[in-house]
Amino acid sequence: MRSISPSRALLSRPALFAIVLGALGALGPFTMDLYLPAFPVVARDLAASPTAVQITLTATAVGMGVGQLIVGPLSDSVGRRWPLIAATTLHVGASVLIALSPSIDIVAVARFVQGFGAAGGAVVASAMVRDLFGGQRLVKMAARVALVSGFAPIIAPVIGSQLLLIVSWRGVFWILAAYGLAVVLTATLLIPETRRDTRGGFSAVIMARSLRVLLADRIYVSTVAVGAMVFAVIITYLSSAPFIYQTGYGVSAQAFGVIFAATSIGVLVATQVAARLMRRIRPAILLAWALPGAVAIGAAFVAFDAFGAGLLPFAVASFLIVAFQGFCNPCLQVLTLADHENESGTAVAVSGFVNSVLGGLLSLLPGIAGGVGSASLGIVVILAGGVGCVAVFAGLRPRRTAALAAG
Repeated sequence: MRSISPSRALLSRPALFAIVLGALGALGPFTMDLYLPAFPVVARDLAASPTAVQITLTATAVGMGVGQLIVGPLSDSVGRRWPLIAATTLHVGASVLIALSPSIDIVAVARFVQGFGAAGGAVVASAMVRDLFGGQRLVKMAARVALVSGFAPIIAPVIGSQLLLIVSWRGVFWILAAYGLAVVLTATLLIPETRRDTRGGFSAVIMARSLRVLLADRIYVSTVAVGAMVFAVIITYLSSAPFIYQTGYGVSAQAFGVIFAATSIGVLVATQVAARLMRRIRPAILLAWALPGAVAIGAAFVAFDAFGAGLLPFAVASFLIVAFQGFCNPCLQVLTLADHENESGTAVAVSGFVNSVLGGLLSLLPGIAGGVGSASLGIVVILAGGVGCVAVFAGLRPRRTAALAAG
C-alpha cells in the first residue's frame, strides 16, 4: 500500500491543519505578549524607563512589519515553507540574544530581529489559507485559524506571569526560543507546500508588479488603512496595560496575568461572532459598526482618569477594546485576501508592514506625551479610532462593497 506523507495527511484534515496554522500565526502574539507582565521587572533590572521598555515592544512590532514585507513577496516567489523556516530560525537566534542581553538597548535591537523572524509564521499562515480556500470557505477557515491563534494573547501573559515565579524575565525568552525551534521543526517535517505557482526566485520586478495590483485596489488600500488603526489601538493598549495595572492600580505580575487573560477572552468571542455575521453581512459593514465603538471606549479611558475610576471599570473597558480587535481582525483578513489569490503573500506583507510601523509609532505617544496612563491611552484610541472611521466610510464605502462569493 502506498504511504501518505505526513504533510499530505495534514492537508486532508482541515481542522488539524487549522490548529497547526494557528500555532504558526500565534508565534507573533506570543513574542509580543509573553513578557508583558515582566515590563516593570525589566525596567528595574536594566535601569530603564517605562518608555524605554515600551520601545522594545514597538521594536518588535516594527520588526514584524519589515519581516512581513520581505517574507511575503518571497513566499509568493519561491513557496511558503522555506521563507518560514529561515525567518523562524532568525527568531530563535534573536530570542537567545535577548536572554543574554546586558542592556535595554541590545534588547530593543534584538527584539526588532525577533519580530522580523516571527513574521514568517504570520505571513505564511494567512497566505496558506488563501492558497487553499476562497469565498465563504475562506471565511470559515480563517475563523478556525483565528480561533487557535486567538488563544495566544489570552494565555501568553498568564504563562509569562507564572514563569516569573520560577525564572527571571530572561527565562521568558528561552521559552520563546524553544517555541520558535518547535515551529522550525514543524515546518520542516509537517507543513506542505501550498503555493502551486512559484515563480522560481525573488525578483524586485515581481514584487513591483504585485504592489501595482494591490495599490490600484481601493478596497485593499482602505482595508490596510483601517487595519493599521486597529493595530494601533491594540498595541497601545498592550504596551500601556502592564504599567497601568501594576503601577497605577498596584496589582502583582501574577494578578495582572490573570486579569489580562480574562479581558482577552473578548478576542475569542468577538472573532467567532464576526465570522458568523460575515455569512450574512458584508465585512466592510461590520467594520463600520466597530470603529465608532473604539472611539467611545477611548473616551471612557479618558473619563476614568478624570474621575478617578477604579480597577473594575478599566478592566471592563479593556475587555471591550480587545474584543474590538477580535471583531475586526477576521473582517480585515477576508477583505485583504479575497481578491488577491495571486498576490496573497505580498498582500499580507504590505498590510502587516503598515500595521506594525504606524501602529508601533502611535503606541509611543502615551510615553512621549508625558506618561503612560488611562488618559493618554484613551487619547491614542480616540485618534486611531477616528482615523479608522474616515478610512471605513470614505475609503471602503461599506454599502458599495461587494458581498463575498460562496467559495
